[in-house]
Amino acid sequence: MSETATKHEAFQMKGSLFTMTVLQLIDPSLEKFSAQLKSLIAQAPKFFENAPVVIDLQMLNKTSVKVDFNKLCSQLRIEGIIPVGVRGGTSAHHEKAKDAGLAVMSLSKHEEPELTPAATQSKTIEAKPDLPKPKSNSPSQATDTKNAVKSYVITRPVRSGQQVYAQGGDLVVIGSVSHGAELLADGNIHVYGPLRGRALAGINGNTQARIFCQNMEAELVSIAGCYIVNESLIHSAPNEARQIYLEHGRLQVQPI
Repeated sequence: MSETATKHEAFQMKGSLFTMTVLQLIDPSLEKFSAQLKSLIAQAPKFFENAPVVIDLQMLNKTSVKVDFNKLCSQLRIEGIIPVGVRGGTSAHHEKAKDAGLAVMSLSKHEEPELTPAATQSKTIEAKPDLPKPKSNSPSQATDTKNAVKSYVITRPVRSGQQVYAQGGDLVVIGSVSHGAELLADGNIHVYGPLRGRALAGINGNTQARIFCQNMEAELVSIAGCYIVNESLIHSAPNEARQIYLEHGRLQVQPI
């Protein structure tokens, strides 16, 4: 776009990738909801400060349970959480959610963490393989290459505000990951340096994905949408090499 055209514009629409915390609503009882929310915030107050969340209503799909979105959102905002939309639920839920100023988001086929296009000032790094794909003359070798998992390698530090996404493969970071930085991968994540930001592996729903790091100081780690935050990680793996994997629906943090 030319500089002249830009001078006459008030804004531009751009696409980007964001991860959002998904709050899966099981029981819309405000008293029960408020008590659990306060308990959760007490565990990691900094992590949830001004955090955008999407309210997942899939557990209420086949029920006629009514949700008071105005009061629910008010309770979230009181605790410093910013509700931005809903996904799942019935058409009646959607109408009430829109009346409360919430967006209605569609579910992905893998039900991955919500990644929505939006304007942003943060810098997104597109992860690219360091090495070209090997050529093959045999049909069997060509098939193996096609089905092989890609490895994307980042050879420089990932700084605060940057986001790296390895689409369709594993992500390898040879260096440090700063506070406020974010790593995303459809496959595994390997960090050969201090991991102080967020690492989200298996974001396409891959429950077999793992996270490996040499120095565990992460703000948050997640596999296939299941996550744990800094306070839990500090007690389980302070500044040591660890692997994180999903077992029976719960994240496990173990030494390498």
